[in-house]
Amino acid sequence: MKNIIIKNGLISSGIVVFFMIVSTYLWKTDPEFKPGMVSGFSGMIIAFIFIFIGIKNYRDTLSNGLITFGKAFKIGFFIALFASTFYVVAWLILYYNFIPDFMDLYSKGIVEDAKAAGETATQIQAKLAEIDQMKELYKNPIMIILLTFMEILPVGILIALISALILKRNTIKKS
Repeated sequence: MKNIIIKNGLISSGIVVFFMIVSTYLWKTDPEFKPGMVSGFSGMIIAFIFIFIGIKNYRDTLSNGLITFGKAFKIGFFIALFASTFYVVAWLILYYNFIPDFMDLYSKGIVEDAKAAGETATQIQAKLAEIDQMKELYKNPIMIILLTFMEILPVGILIALISALILKRNTIKKS
């Protein structure tokens, strides 16, 4: 089980970190590029396909075609945790070494998008107040870690739950 978690966790980690690095690079170098939730969640979902693959691999090769929901979820959860941890570490490296002004750039982008959408000054001020709260949180490395885990780990847990429901098998299928 441990080898399956490590192997699929590493593949998943590589994909999610690759997506993060590419989108961060494009965001920093291409003024027209606007990273968004779609691109971020796409990378996570593609990476987390390996949760499903890991659970199925365990069930089919190491467990004689049988797996309980609990065992399947446990495998999926640990793959998600593995990939999420790499994601957090990669973000910390990017943030502290390459984009320490992230919150200022993010704030600027939010204001530009709000103005382009025709939002009122009051709406823009409300968004800036939210960003100011985030800037305060980003002064503490522990909060950066927690907030970054909150971006990715719930997606991984959801995919682990769905995969465990789909792949659980308590009896061998007769052909």
